[in-house]
Amino acid sequence: MNIRIMKKEDYEGVHALWLSIKGFSIRSIDDSREGVEKFLKRNPDTSIVAEDKGEIIGAILCGHDGRRATFYHVCVREDRRKQGIGKAMVVMAMNALKREKINKVALIAFTRNDVGNAFWKSIGWKQRTDLNYYDFVLNADNIESFVAAEL
Repeated sequence: MNIRIMKKEDYEGVHALWLSIKGFSIRSIDDSREGVEKFLKRNPDTSIVAEDKGEIIGAILCGHDGRRATFYHVCVREDRRKQGIGKAMVVMAMNALKREKINKVALIAFTRNDVGNAFWKSIGWKQRTDLNYYDFVLNADNIESFVAAEL
């Protein structure tokens, strides 16, 4: 297995991974090939993939504004979880951010994402309860869709 910086050529594998994760949410514009390439161009060294035998099995989109960083779409293929892959990707992304002199990183996890929330807590991240998260959609064409979760 290889954990490395994400390249634009990884898009097909990363997108296929996203579509395989139950309960995962992606947007029609931001998470399109063009949207991800734009993101990687702006943040060329901070997004990470885990690859095994040529297949993408984990991914983190990570970018910053020069002050704060954000993790987006952190995921590991369901059959490869609890093997240290997610933590290794997080460490690599955080080291890349440190090299760029970024001092803080944040992420958003859906409240119903029990697996993700347990993961973040287990590796030392703190849930903030002192603020509210607000969102405003500037482009209504950027449609969100979910990969259906089994009930």
